[in-house]
Amino acid sequence: MEIVLDPPHGAGPVRLGMTAGEARAALASLGPLAPGGELAVDLPTGLRISVGFGVAGPTAQRVNAIELFRPDEDAGVVVRFRDVAVFGESAERVVAGLRRHTRVDEDDEACGFVAPELLLALSLDDERFASVLVARPGYYDTPAQAAARDEPGY
Repeated sequence: MEIVLDPPHGAGPVRLGMTAGEARAALASLGPLAPGGELAVDLPTGLRISVGFGVAGPTAQRVNAIELFRPDEDAGVVVRFRDVAVFGESAERVVAGLRRHTRVDEDDEACGFVAPELLLALSLDDERFASVLVARPGYYDTPAQAAARDEPGY
């Protein structure tokens, strides 16, 4: 199985901006939905995909983030951005591969790295990435930045 990260549009069948119903159907196309209140799918390979929703403004009740958690080793799952498999290599190699395509900054607060132009965020766990987040533009904005983004002519 291969899941392609396509920031700022989505990951695999899940697209940013989907309604909850659309996201539920997209996740269900991959496997049974996870029990509980979170909209997610846990695949037998260990890969977990969950979605988050906006709470206010134009993103209210729409998917504004998709997070994928590292599958089991040798599970036959590839999660990639262009030619870079984000879970298959050391974090150092993944960051070097991503930097061939975009700027990647270290993010001490999140214990990982962020590609700000893409809104692709990766969290570290023992020299490898544990998860990758694809988010809508403005996801990490402060309230002042969000207000400026909403102004005409932005």
